[in-house]
Amino acid sequence: MANDNQGKVWEVFVQTKPGQPHKHCGSVHAHDKEMALQNARDLYTRRSEGTNIWVIPAELIVSSSPEDIGSFFEPANDKVYRHPTFYNVPEGITHM
Repeated sequence: MANDNQGKVWEVFVQTKPGQPHKHCGSVHAHDKEMALQNARDLYTRRSEGTNIWVIPAELIVSSSPEDIGSFFEPANDKVYRHPTFYNVPEGITHM
């Protein structure tokens, strides 16, 4: 197998307008953070699509594992206050 000399993988998040959340756009390879920012700018904001860019080394991202799906994502039924059953919805309200 050949050595990979592209640098480490960086995940790219772009903010399209001030005040909006950053959205994941993809990944770039780079040897340092400055190069990662430049590569992300060149690849994901060529047509002025963004106002701010975040780059994060992929190895620093922590994620859940498929084995955690039950305990991690199931609703907490023992915490009834999380369910909107205690609120009276006025008549005529169709979307909340």
